[in-house]
Amino acid sequence: MRSSGSGSNSGGRGNYRGAGNNRDERQGQGRPRKPRPEERRYDVGPGASQDGPKSGRGGTARGGAKGGPKQPQQGGGRGRTAPARSREYETRVEERNRERYAGKKDVKLPKTFPGAEQEGERLQKVLARAGYGSRRACEELIEQARVEVNGEIVLEQGRRVDPEKDEVKVDGLTVATQSYQFFSLNKPAGVVSTMEDPEGRQCLGDYVTNRETRLFHVGRLDTETEGVILLTNHGELAHRLTHPKYGVKKTYLAAIVGPIPRDLGKRLKDGIQLEDGYARADHFRVVEQTGKNYLVEVTLHEGRKHIVRRMLAEAGFPVEKLVRTAFGPITLGDQKSGWLRRLSNTEVGMLMKEVDL
Repeated sequence: MRSSGSGSNSGGRGNYRGAGNNRDERQGQGRPRKPRPEERRYDVGPGASQDGPKSGRGGTARGGAKGGPKQPQQGGGRGRTAPARSREYETRVEERNRERYAGKKDVKLPKTFPGAEQEGERLQKVLARAGYGSRRACEELIEQARVEVNGEIVLEQGRRVDPEKDEVKVDGLTVATQSYQFFSLNKPAGVVSTMEDPEGRQCLGDYVTNRETRLFHVGRLDTETEGVILLTNHGELAHRLTHPKYGVKKTYLAAIVGPIPRDLGKRLKDGIQLEDGYARADHFRVVEQTGKNYLVEVTLHEGRKHIVRRMLAEAGFPVEKLVRTAFGPITLGDQKSGWLRRLSNTEVGMLMKEVDL
């Protein structure tokens, strides 16, 4: 019985293999075997025929899930092609866009005023060039009623302005619409406050080489004084920032040796007699004390030469180290010594506001 069962199983397996071989033989004698994926070839080009040899990627692949767009088929026997695909494609795109936006009533088109196409530049373009973001972002500023031209808030898109004549403001701060540049340099000690030095000493010009326009410094700092000094090519702004009429405040940190009396701040605010007249501080405070070493902050709006050093020395406290930490609204922050940074649009606007520009 075991022998019979074994033979039965063996015979079954033999019949299965035989059946598979017979199927292959029948396929070989009858219809052709289906080619494997790597053996498939496709016709391409006008000379290819359905019965002849096939090569490349053809109509079977084009237009399907795995292929690209359908190619125009050959017409008749005269070699004519279908109309240009680009024209048909553009027509279909235009029809789809019409259907897509036909029912929408809230589409906002840009508004213009008469003669806008002849004069000036679009306001959003001027703002984008001034660094307020992309044109779309500048259009949003206009939509939010944050932009004004010549004192009038602008609400319509497409308004044109003359960058040379019109006054443009964002959030109440004037926009530098022309090609002006504004920088803040943390001047190291030992650097001369000039753009060029005939004696070959290190100067401010060494920090602004390879600039697209000539810059000049706003005011001066003593050679041994460190801190904020502004550089720009805006002549009127530089003039006003240093003019006594506008009284732009400057803040300094001074290292002195004490002990110092409690009324030192009052004396500085009341005025110290110097050889060229009285000099008064707007603010004074002690920032830090380590034994007899003091770090004091002095704020004043005058710009006379060595003014802080002379005031403290006259009061009996010679300055060992002096750093200017702020020029108006522009602060030193964490800017490292010798580093130059471009002022932001907000900072430029704040500077102009200080001097009524």
